[in-house]
Amino acid sequence: VQLFQTGGGSVESGGSLKLSCAGTGRTVDQYSFYDHAVAWFRQAPGKEREFVASISWNGDKTDYADSAKGRFTISKDTAKSTRYLQMNRLRPEDTAVYYCAVTLRLDYSGHPDHFTSWSQGTQVTVTS
Repeated sequence: VQLFQTGGGSVESGGSLKLSCAGTGRTVDQYSFYDHAVAWFRQAPGKEREFVASISWNGDKTDYADSAKGRFTISKDTAKSTRYLQMNRLRPEDTAVYYCAVTLRLDYSGHPDHFTSWSQGTQVTVTS
């Protein structure tokens, strides 16, 4: 599965951005993007990659890092094979490169090792 990420950019503190993650192709076992859980991670300079949010393959389960709760919303558009991360009330500490990633695991958590395919990443910069 190949992931293509769009969105990102620079915004002032308190502003909003929306990231999109689209998937194409299939795994060796013929699983499509639709069959995968999707997560968003971010990595700031000099820091480890950290979990932001995730959504199960059918959309029934969503999880958020404490830093994202109440401000970010992860969603899916099955018809467009796209997952989104709506980020509101952005803060300077949200500045990072954001990645989407997918997994077929049903017992996934926010650990990056649980995810098998990754997008190219996009920069999000929040200025104060």
